[in-house]
Amino acid sequence: MPTYRNADLHCHSVVSDGTLTPEALAARAKANGVELWALTDHDEVGGQQRAATAAQALGLAYLTGVEISVSFAGKTVHIVGLGFDAQDARLQAGLLATRGGRGQRAMEMSEQLARAGIADAYQGALKFVGNPELISRTHFARFLVESGVCRDTNEVFRKYLTEGKPGFVAHRWAALKDAVSWITQARGIAVIAHPARYGFSANEEYALFSEFKAHGGRGVEVVTGSHSAAECLRYAGTAREFGLAASRGSDFHSPEESRTDLGTLPLLTGDLTPVWELVHERIQDPATA
Repeated sequence: MPTYRNADLHCHSVVSDGTLTPEALAARAKANGVELWALTDHDEVGGQQRAATAAQALGLAYLTGVEISVSFAGKTVHIVGLGFDAQDARLQAGLLATRGGRGQRAMEMSEQLARAGIADAYQGALKFVGNPELISRTHFARFLVESGVCRDTNEVFRKYLTEGKPGFVAHRWAALKDAVSWITQARGIAVIAHPARYGFSANEEYALFSEFKAHGGRGVEVVTGSHSAAECLRYAGTAREFGLAASRGSDFHSPEESRTDLGTLPLLTGDLTPVWELVHERIQDPATA
């Protein structure tokens, strides 16, 4: 089995809320020294064939990927799936159902922003949407930046699009058990994405990891674009405590917006089991074909 060190298993294309095509992301990953790559669009596998084909042409090893939104303890948590069969009917049906509420949520967000004095936000956000089924807060944020309401997308989220702010609308996503089941029954592995972002209490976080493991979840993002060095160490400890494999992914969305570029993360520490070792037979590697 090949040894991969610079793996980037979390990023987004225009198929969800990124700004680059799957082909452009593959080229960027390759140029930045990525050895194993996965495209993980939100609740959508429509870009998987394009990503795999582009990676193959570049001699870049590839794993199928997706990021599924779930509701847990009153918050939205993201579960990354890796190495699954992208044609699996149950997975595709679950993702379709999860996407279904985004349109209505977007209309409600637009109405709230209108009451805050920002007109036509829905139409403005649509200009940034590659896939209308996946309209999201990120697309609204880009519109508010373009309109001059805020300087950047981080300011938009702080002022308008997080809980308690004028444009925030909660959405009921998939259940944790269902998302993990869709991934594992499609022969993939489920990974908790960027755990430091959720702001859970110690008890809530313990419950999340315990339930995730009980449902068949097998990994956690230890090294990711939004984790500090201290948080990487913390979740390396969590991986050991729960017997989970460790993942690594930039969560790259855009050259203009993302703090961490593809392939530029610190490496995993040597005592952790990399998630890709659990699905090595699913890696599409031109070097071993």
